Amino acid sequence: MIFAAGLGTRLKPLTDNLPKALIPIAGKPLLEHVILKLKASGFDQIIVNVHHFPDQVIDFLESNNNFGIRIEVSDERDLLLDTGGGIKKAAWFFDDGKPFLVHNVDILSNVDMNELYHQHLRTNSLATLVVSQRDTFRYLLFDDNLRLNGWINEKTSETKPSNLKKIELYNKLAFAGIQVLSTSVFELMEQFEPKFSTMDFYLSNAKTQTISGFVPENFRMMDVGKLDVLDDAEHFVMAQSSESHSE
Repeated sequence: MIFAAGLGTRLKPLTDNLPKALIPIAGKPLLEHVILKLKASGFDQIIVNVHHFPDQVIDFLESNNNFGIRIEVSDERDLLLDTGGGIKKAAWFFDDGKPFLVHNVDILSNVDMNELYHQHLRTNSLATLVVSQRDTFRYLLFDDNLRLNGWINEKTSETKPSNLKKIELYNKLAFAGIQVLSTSVFELMEQFEPKFSTMDFYLSNAKTQTISGFVPENFRMMDVGKLDVLDDAEHFVMAQSSESHSE
């Protein structure tokens, strides 16, 4: 699944007339970069959620013949469902019982998707989140086995769960917007409202379910969420392209 429904407010004024998913980077929209990366990794069935200028995204996919694979659309134009709600609404698509990958449309990275997927299968986790050590103020807190235990906002000192103790003992890692989920999430999501975040879902299940972190080796990524990183994103794509051609 590709999350492409966001309003892209941090990319205004570009997103005043364009969905974030279609912001061009090095000559290709973000959505195309993610689709081609997934397709190159062997993924041939993708669902894309839409909300902001949904028809532009649908027209883009149709004009490119869905890039030669099965691509469905999960239409959230009536209500933006947040990340957890978006996954829950798309449950019908994941009907084969196999774990599935979820990728934010504004993330560019060098993650080996197959390695991530097989890591998830090995650990038998409810979910496996790509995480890394990078500067932010919101961190996921993992134990030494990379099992999720909590969350902290260092600006406000808020923690989830609120009674979390000895925070200094945990590994503080930042979520990279790429994850693999087992289909057992859908049964657990039934008690949630239509609109909710995956992080709240994970944190509410962290005591009883194994939610794992995955730290890729030599990890590089770009969060293309702000105007001031667009130039860096272009350089990132060009560097990735030249590396793949030289391998």
